[in-house]
Amino acid sequence: MSPRPNYDVTLANRCYRWQNDGMPVQITVRDIPERVRDELAARAAREGKSMQEYLKAELERLAARPSIHAWLERVRERKRASGRRVTSKQILAQRDADHR
Repeated sequence: MSPRPNYDVTLANRCYRWQNDGMPVQITVRDIPERVRDELAARAAREGKSMQEYLKAELERLAARPSIHAWLERVRERKRASGRRVTSKQILAQRDADHR
């Protein structure tokens, strides 16, 4: 006979995730140089935003894009899948042909 799953734990995990999915999270960053803080404050002011609004928007923008490592891995995967190699001479020849 197989062991019975612990439904109480599963339900508790689901409730915890449901409860916390939409809740905002606070992040604290320490030891920011003054020159960096001043530049970020100036950018926020130019956009008519508070520092918090500006940084939140920047973090959302950053998180929406893949990291350079993830992007490179996708490129490598596509290269492996295609099975083709393009030489630098072919790339330059195509570029030069496009400029004519």
